[in-house]
Amino acid sequence: MRKYSKFAVIALVFGALSFTSCSDDDDDQQVPASIYERLGGTTMVSDPDNPGQMIEQGRLSYRKVVNTTVGLIVADVQSNASGNLGAHFAPLLTEVGGGNTTNLAILVDNLTDFFSFNTGGTNAVNTYSGRNMVDAHNPAVNPRMGVVSTNADFTKFEGYVGAAAVQNGVAADTELYADIVAVLESLRDPVVQ
Repeated sequence: MRKYSKFAVIALVFGALSFTSCSDDDDDQQVPASIYERLGGTTMVSDPDNPGQMIEQGRLSYRKVVNTTVGLIVADVQSNASGNLGAHFAPLLTEVGGGNTTNLAILVDNLTDFFSFNTGGTNAVNTYSGRNMVDAHNPAVNPRMGVVSTNADFTKFEGYVGAAAVQNGVAADTELYADIVAVLESLRDPVVQ
């Protein structure tokens, strides 16, 4: 539900920007590029994970960040640090530990689709099939979620995504980085229950 209301607000903002950009007073005003466009958009590039196939650069950028984020979470879990996110991913980590990576691949695809779709990706519209944020993070509805998320858990996850973005070429002191963090922060309420 929240996703649709956010889109309505975005549509109104972009509509207002488009309307004002057509006026004679502000000929230089332009609609800002979406996050997806700034991450490479729909430019087709070779998919390094699937030789001979092409992928949109924006989607590839998100997939790299998602994969790096997963790696950071797994490394934290393996370090047995207090406050790690292992309990959230317990069912998945058990499967991966047993050699089954099917659901990990599904999670990576769903997260990539979700972020692509919600930041301006055009081709992800018909492919995101994951749960809404509230249901996905509610263990009573989604048995794949180990525990309910806290604000501290979400902040830690947000930090992993930020670190993953930096590792994949998005400098922390840029508008693009701030915009990615703002999108993540907009998900805090539906994730933390």
